[in-house]
Amino acid sequence: MRVIDLSSSVDAAGWEPNEVVHEVMSAVEGAEHMATRMRENWGVDFDPSVLPGGELLTLDTITLTTHTGTHVDAPSHYGTPAGGGTARHIDEMPLDWFLRPGVVLDLTDAPVGQVGADRLRREFDRIGHTPEPMEIVLLNTGADRLAGSPKYFTDFPGLDGPATELLLDLGVRVIGTDAFSLDAPFGHMIEAYRRTGDEAVLWPAHFAGRSREYCQIERLSNLGALPPTGFTVSCLPVKIKGAGAGWTRAAALIEDGAS
Repeated sequence: MRVIDLSSSVDAAGWEPNEVVHEVMSAVEGAEHMATRMRENWGVDFDPSVLPGGELLTLDTITLTTHTGTHVDAPSHYGTPAGGGTARHIDEMPLDWFLRPGVVLDLTDAPVGQVGADRLRREFDRIGHTPEPMEIVLLNTGADRLAGSPKYFTDFPGLDGPATELLLDLGVRVIGTDAFSLDAPFGHMIEAYRRTGDEAVLWPAHFAGRSREYCQIERLSNLGALPPTGFTVSCLPVKIKGAGAGWTRAAALIEDGAS
C-alpha cells in the first residue's frame, strides 16, 4: 500500500505573520527544567550533569489556531444551526466520517472566485464518477503551490452555495480543498456582495453547514498526485474538547496495483 501525504506543514517560519509561535526547549534546558520541577514540587535534589551530556528531553511549545495548517472544520465552526440548538464540536464527530473512499475533482483551470454546481457536474462526467454517500470529495485547485506567499490567501477558487448543496445532496459529509478556504477568497466575496447586494455570495460553503451538518478539510496539499478515484482518505481530526476544528495529518491510502 502506498501512503501519500496530503498535509501542509505548520511552519512558524512561513508567511503567516504572528499566526504560529514555536518555542523549543533544548535537551540541556530540559534537564535543568526537570531538576527545577523535582526540587520545587517534590523536594528532590537532582544534578542534571549526571545525564548523558547533561541532556534530558526537548520540549516544543506551539501557539496557533486550530485553523492553522491542514485541519478539519466542525459544524460548530459555522455558527448557530438554522434550526437552533448547538452544533457538534470536532471531538463529537463520528470518526468513520474521516476514513472513507476519496474522490478528487480537478478545478485547477477554475478562475479565482466561486465555482458553481455545473462545473462540478462537468467534472463528474469527465472522471466517469459521481460522488457516492459518505465518500470524501477533495478539490484540487492547485492553490497549494502558492503556500508560503501572500497569494495563498487571495488567489484560489471556492464553492458557491449550489455547488456545496450538490455535494451534500449526494450524501457527501466531508469536503476538502487544497486552498486556504472552501469558500472563495474574502476580498472576492466582499466585492461580489458590494456589486450585487446578494448576501448569498458571503461564505456560502461555510454557512451551508448551519442547516446541513458536514465537515470541511482546508489547506490540503499534493492532491495532484492522486487519481480521481480508487483510494482511501484518512483525515482523523485531533480530539480537542469543545473546539470548532482540529488539525489532521491527512493522507491518501492506495492499494498496490491501483492506478
